[in-house]
Amino acid sequence: MATRNGSAVWNGGLKDGNGTVRLGSGAFEGAYSFSSRFEEGTGTNPEELIAAAHAGCFSMALSGALQKAGFAPRRIATTAKVHLRMGEGGASIALIELDCEAEVPGIDAATFAGQAEGAKKNCPVSKALAAVEIRLAARLAGV
Repeated sequence: MATRNGSAVWNGGLKDGNGTVRLGSGAFEGAYSFSSRFEEGTGTNPEELIAAAHAGCFSMALSGALQKAGFAPRRIATTAKVHLRMGEGGASIALIELDCEAEVPGIDAATFAGQAEGAKKNCPVSKALAAVEIRLAARLAGV
């Protein structure tokens, strides 16, 4: 199996510093800062990248599970919200909310819900984030 990588460079102190994150493929490079992570400043942050990775992984896992079950998904659109919280031990990811809408001909809502729950449990990113509560809202388009 493949090994994927990314990198980051941080310059300066925590609150007054800044940095860049880069995907190993070169497909994305972006600035990040204390403000973009803990406030509403411009730039990206690790949690946003985790959200994109989780949405992508879940969508692919659901597609594969549906195909294995004999369905042909037309479209799976997923958003992920990663909730960063401050606590006694510092910052932590407290919750991830996956919201999925899919077009899958010939499937009923209950079967789709079961396939979506299985994908949430079994996608590699969900497994890597098992210490975090992951909630799923999954629905068929037009239902």
